[in-house]
Amino acid sequence: MTAIIFSDYRLICGFMDDCKADINLLKCGSIRPGEKDAHSQGEVVACLEKGLVKEAEETDSRIQVSDQCKKAILRVAELSSDDFHLDRHLYFACRDDRERFCENTQAGEGRVYKCLFNHKFEESMSEKCRDALTTRQKLIAQDYKVSYSLAKSCKSDLKKYRCNVENLPRSREARLSYLLMCLESAVHRGRQVSSECQGEMLDYRRMLMEDFSLSPEIILSCRGEIEHHCSGLHRKGRTLHCLMKVVRGEKGNLGLSCQQALQTLIQETDPGADYRIDRALNEACESVIQTACKHIRSGDPMILSCLMEHLYTEKMVEDCEHRLLELQYFISRDWKLDTVLYRKCQGDASRLCHTHGWNETSEVIPAGAVFSCLYRHAYRTEEQGRRLSRECRAEVQRILHQRAMDVKLDPTLQNKCMIDLGKWCSEKTETGQELECLQDHLDDLVSDCRDVVGNLTELESEDIQIEALLMRACEPIIQTFCHEVADNQIDSGDLMECLIQNKHQKEMNEKCAIGVTHFQLVQMKDFRFSYKFKMACKEDVLKLCPNIKKKVDVVICLSTTVRNDTLQDAKEHRVSLKCRKQLRVEELEMTEDIRLEPELYEACKSDIKNYCQNVPYGNAQIIECLKEIKKQLSTRCHQKVFKLQETEMMDPELDYTLMRVCKQMIKRFCPEADSKNMLQCLKQNKNSEVMDPKCKQMITKRQITQNTDYRLNPVLRKACKADIPKFCQNILNRAKDDTELEGQVISCLKLKYADQRLSPDCEDQIRVIIQESALDYRLDPQLQMHCSDEISSLCAEEAAAQEQTGQVEECLKVNLLKIKTEMCKKEVLNMLKESKADIFVDPVLHTACALDIKHHCAAIPPGRGRQMSCLMEALEDKRVRLQPECKKRLNDRIEMWSYAAKVAPAEGFSDLAMQVMTSPSKNYILSVITVGICVLFLIGLMCGRITKRVTRELKDR
Repeated sequence: MTAIIFSDYRLICGFMDDCKADINLLKCGSIRPGEKDAHSQGEVVACLEKGLVKEAEETDSRIQVSDQCKKAILRVAELSSDDFHLDRHLYFACRDDRERFCENTQAGEGRVYKCLFNHKFEESMSEKCRDALTTRQKLIAQDYKVSYSLAKSCKSDLKKYRCNVENLPRSREARLSYLLMCLESAVHRGRQVSSECQGEMLDYRRMLMEDFSLSPEIILSCRGEIEHHCSGLHRKGRTLHCLMKVVRGEKGNLGLSCQQALQTLIQETDPGADYRIDRALNEACESVIQTACKHIRSGDPMILSCLMEHLYTEKMVEDCEHRLLELQYFISRDWKLDTVLYRKCQGDASRLCHTHGWNETSEVIPAGAVFSCLYRHAYRTEEQGRRLSRECRAEVQRILHQRAMDVKLDPTLQNKCMIDLGKWCSEKTETGQELECLQDHLDDLVSDCRDVVGNLTELESEDIQIEALLMRACEPIIQTFCHEVADNQIDSGDLMECLIQNKHQKEMNEKCAIGVTHFQLVQMKDFRFSYKFKMACKEDVLKLCPNIKKKVDVVICLSTTVRNDTLQDAKEHRVSLKCRKQLRVEELEMTEDIRLEPELYEACKSDIKNYCQNVPYGNAQIIECLKEIKKQLSTRCHQKVFKLQETEMMDPELDYTLMRVCKQMIKRFCPEADSKNMLQCLKQNKNSEVMDPKCKQMITKRQITQNTDYRLNPVLRKACKADIPKFCQNILNRAKDDTELEGQVISCLKLKYADQRLSPDCEDQIRVIIQESALDYRLDPQLQMHCSDEISSLCAEEAAAQEQTGQVEECLKVNLLKIKTEMCKKEVLNMLKESKADIFVDPVLHTACALDIKHHCAAIPPGRGRQMSCLMEALEDKRVRLQPECKKRLNDRIEMWSYAAKVAPAEGFSDLAMQVMTSPSKNYILSVITVGICVLFLIGLMCGRITKRVTRELKDR
């Protein structure tokens, strides 16, 4: 009977009355007039159904089906939902397809419909059947009761959760989308929905994702975009993914209404809850899921998270990557679409962000702003107030890790920075490059974008694990050196600090090193980007350095305050102890790379390009390169390098290269030494047999630097504080603040040392310098500068020796007569003069006479020429037998001194007196001078008596 009734629409009760006018309007009457066609009556119903569907898909449809006929059409479709034989048009269109795909499927309860729906996009499915099935699906989208299985399976759940109100006319509540949203909301709230109903919901959500044409809103809002960008991609969800791709900005632009329609459809189908709903994603990522996510149950929402964790890894395939990012673009714009996040955070979101139910919207706080609210609370300290629960915080961190991979997954960042991305980062298309680019151009960004990027960077400084790509690159280093801090639930900047400290380990790979360095460079733009520094010094910065933003300026401000307080012996430091400790860490980190000191880097950019182009930035290698070619640098760069060296000499711990090269030697020789005395300690142990050659070479380099200018030697500067202005004022008058004096002050002090006119403390320091430079000519800048040609021509072999032990100086002394340059000759004569004052400053003579000093002069204290005079007396005493080598060297020195006296006469009375006092013939000269004075005295007495007598005679007259 049912089959007979449904074979002719005129037999269906009331149908003819309700739809007569619409049949005529839509021209759905007899298909073949004058012919009797047993099937034509089913075609009339099919024609009305198509008219109903078409009306829903057009904004200004010229043909409108009356409300009464709409109800009648949907009622007929509902009545025929049990058995597909009752849908005459679909039955005849799909007879062959039913035999091909659903031969073993029993008719009844809508089973054949479902079977045919599942095979709708098979290649062998006929177009006629596919069109009939699509029309049927569109009717289901308008009224869920057209699906027998869905209506039956979900009847009790719909009633239980008040998802349909029987008394209301079929409208919003009857739509499939409303039913899905209502029941999904119940599931997300943790309510119990029957497994049969959930199974049906899954099928229809997948159906909506597979075929965009089942969503009238998509047809209405995206028609132009589909024709322009996505024509010919109708099947298996490809059209929707094509539109998603356009939205991501990879193929063009999408209208706002189309974007909203896509967002609505994603919420209705909720593929975040089960990746299988998105057939395009499922097929593209099947191989990745089988390898990377096989430990997760099929259909679990964590599959999507697993896929995101393997984004840009070897296990990921390109097609899966694209489909995944296209879907995540929409999920990231509504926190509710991430099922795991919503499940763990709905309580916190309601408590802290005033959100409503899953399928409800709020004008106060849009869905896209909820996540921002959550992550603001995620990183609050207990003192700052309400925080997220541990479970929710973990999920927020997971989302942040994922979003860091692609700026398009961060809606706020993309919206605020769209112009800047196009302006500065259009060529940065590689993974993670866009965010790095925005951070690099932070100062150039528009205000809104700068704030967003700044907040994100500040967040990264607290929890660098948000940078998933960096963490992936640094995994070997983290496992080897930083696993303890990496396992902490709360990072607080410890992990990045550990990575920076181990940046130059041999296990470090290039990607990790580049990433860590980039983050260091970004940190320099704002002190807030260094979490530990910010937390330790926030109050100090507000009090002592207000309105200063850049980290390097804050460090300078605070370190200057600390230094001033130390120099003035302040009772209480203005900078807190915890800030001083962290400030030290920041100062040490900045010394590793010249780019971390922006002023120095800017001043020396051209010099780096000219002289150090192929030198790596890390390990302070560029800084070391500039130091070695200091004389060739531009004036501005030279001045900055000099200032840097001055700072490093005052605090050697800031000398990155010295501390790195001599790390083990510091542990061996100077474990207890104060940081400011580190170089002094190393110098004292420089000639130890166990001293590392590389460290010894580095110490020598620093000594050479110190001897170029007394200001680079803090110990000397302090010891000779009174002597320098007293004896060398003329040199100071010509000096400039930021340029070396090329050893002039030290040379001046050496001469006064030879004259024995320095204060005891200054004399001790100068003696050490003379002793060291007597062993290595490179430590005497004046000698090296004035005698470079002579050293090359006369002493080339000695200069080429690997270990300098005074051979070059001895060579110059021996070849004194061959030296033509006056300035060089003067320097060699000064050396001879210095050696007369103390045998310790003449290493060759001291080595030759060491035994004789021990035997004959042991009781005589060194200094002021005393031991030298002792040896001279022993040489003249025929009863004393000196060592042959000592005797030879002493005779050579006497000849040199005699020559020196001839070619370099005394420049003043003090020089003359000194030459006499240090002369080997001192006693004879003094005797002659004494006799001369006595003679002059007697002559004076005689002359006085004669003049007195003459004067008296004149008066008597």
